[in-house]
This record gives sequence, C-alpha cells and structure tokens, in this order.
Amino acid sequence: MRVLGFGDNIVDRFVDRGIDYPGGNSVNVAVFARRLGVAAAYLGVFGDDDLGRFLRESITAQEVAVDHCVVRAGESGLSTLRVDDGERVFLGWNGGVTVREPLLLDAELVEYVSTFDLVHSSVYSRSESELPELARSGPLVMFDLSSEDEYRTPSYLDRVCPHADLVLLSCSHLDEAATHALLADAVNRGAGMALATRGVDGAIVRTGRCGVTAPARGLGGTRPLADTMGCGDAFLAGFAVSLVREGWSADTPLERKVIERALHDGADAAYEQCFVEGAFGHGRPSGRPGRV
Repeated sequence: MRVLGFGDNIVDRFVDRGIDYPGGNSVNVAVFARRLGVAAAYLGVFGDDDLGRFLRESITAQEVAVDHCVVRAGESGLSTLRVDDGERVFLGWNGGVTVREPLLLDAELVEYVSTFDLVHSSVYSRSESELPELARSGPLVMFDLSSEDEYRTPSYLDRVCPHADLVLLSCSHLDEAATHALLADAVNRGAGMALATRGVDGAIVRTGRCGVTAPARGLGGTRPLADTMGCGDAFLAGFAVSLVREGWSADTPLERKVIERALHDGADAAYEQCFVEGAFGHGRPSGRPGRV
C-alpha cells in the first residue's frame, strides 16, 4: 500500500513556545500514514529558504519520500499560532511559494502518481485544477475541505466533489442535523464518500448508501495533553488506511461494519495525536534566518 500527500507544506510557529514545527495538511497525512506502517511520499513545492530545508529534512526523517518535489525561489509557508488549554489558536497564515506557484502535473508526474493507491490533497494546496488529472491517474483521491464557508459553496463543491472518492469536512461548529445535510450535499455533488469530524462529538460518514456515526475517544488518564495540532489529519489517515486495508476501491461499495471499524481506527489515531507536540514533533527554536 502506498499513500501520497500532494500539495501544501508549512512551518507551524508556536509563538507561546518559541518553537517551529514542520507540518501542512498534505504532509501530515503522508507522515501519519507512514506511522501506520504503509509506504508514503509527499509531492509539492518547497521554498529555497532555511524553513524549506527544515521541512524537507523533517519529512525525510519520517521515512516519507520527497524525491519528486520541486524547490522554487521564494519563502516557505508559515503559520503562527498559540495553544490555549490544549487547543490551537491560529494567529496568521502565509502559504508562501508552495501555494503561490503550486506544482502542476506533467506526464512524468502523472505516471508517478499512478503508482500510489491513495492520494490526498486539500483546500490549502491550491490543487483544485489538478484534481481531474489525479482522478484519471488511477489512485483513490481524498480531499480535505476544512471548515471555512468559502470552501462549502455550491460552486466550490462542484469543482471538487466529482473528482474525490472521499472528502473530509471539519464540522465541530455544526450540530448533527446540519452536519448530515452538508455531507449529503457533498455526496450528491459527486463525492464517493464524505467524512465529518466533530471534535468531542465524534465523527459521521455518509455514502450514497448509508450514514454511520461514531463517538470520539475520551482523553481520560494521566498522560499530559500536548496540543490538538494534526488531530483531524491523524483521524483522516487512520480512517483511510483502514478502509484501503479492507479493500476499498472506487468500484467496491463499503459495508457498514468496514466503515465503523475505520471510524474506530481514525479515532484511535486522533487520540494518540493529542499527545504529540505540533503535527509530528521535530520542533526547533523559532526564527532561524538564511537560505539554502
């Protein structure tokens, strides 16, 4: 089994800790899939600054391949945030050259993508134009629609959903009825399956055949909570890897018990992520200058 993260990479700067951590939605899913025991790679654009080198070295240290990535002149993406009672609070975001000049798929890269079983991208990757090519290249395609209203308009969903086998929506701010309605809309617009994560209220999956709900895993015990960075990405990786291991394909309807087991696996992955600093560790003191 092979998983590819396609799109964004970024440095998460925790201003309250004075520490930079590597991350990015597409990077995180690839790293978390690798930690679940599958081969993984990341495909995207790195800046040619010191933060870009920091990102490449950190991702490679996780045994995630980056050999087909591109380095462009320009700054790496940077998000600033702090942690309040374990919850991340975003203060600012600049996607840098990664999203300003995103990677476009040529024939060679399409052939490379076709060697994977599952490809993941997100709204933070500026990869929407490449989704039809990703879908044609063979692997299952999943796409993170995040939580912002601008990514839930009919026009945006119509651009993404027909090319996605699975879409993820963060819905902790919605009640259950509104969440079900949003998932049904995504499926009706072409997504093979829609997954909503709802924080402490658990998760909901909708396919064209059924809806499945599952509770969140509680945080009881004495282990100290680090932060919630990457918890949604960990859930998605755990869920998707579980499905693929059970034979998920675009042409194979999933049984309810398979989806329920995958939701349990996703919840376990998200639980463990709560005890990791940043997305996957590798923190270093903030503010190192320079270019490579």
